[in-house]
Amino acid sequence: MTEILRSEDCGNSPKNLLVQELSIALATRDLPLLLDNCADDVTWEILGRGRGDSQSDLTVLLDDRPEPARLAIHHVVTHGKAGAVDGTAEFANGAKQHFCDMYEFTGASGKSIQAITSYVIEDGP
Repeated sequence: MTEILRSEDCGNSPKNLLVQELSIALATRDLPLLLDNCADDVTWEILGRGRGDSQSDLTVLLDDRPEPARLAIHHVVTHGKAGAVDGTAEFANGAKQHFCDMYEFTGASGKSIQAITSYVIEDGP
């Protein structure tokens, strides 16, 4: 099970809280949470690694991701139809990843995600 350190940036912002929980769901492969909060035609691009254009593609991309031993969310920001989460993921083998997940909502109300772009930098073994 992943140890999770959440950001203090979420405060009283439901949109900040949502994108933080979605980044945690991406890291821990929590498919039900992702599918409940993403449009049917959601796109997810992990730059340099792959792209999916539907909820079923999202499932395939998740299968290829190892689950981290520790996940730290450093910052969460949302404004209008956009949101961003940055943090680090540490794995049992000592590898570490720095990441930033960018979210685009279907509308400014922040109810559903239309697109996710993930930037990942490897650090360690």
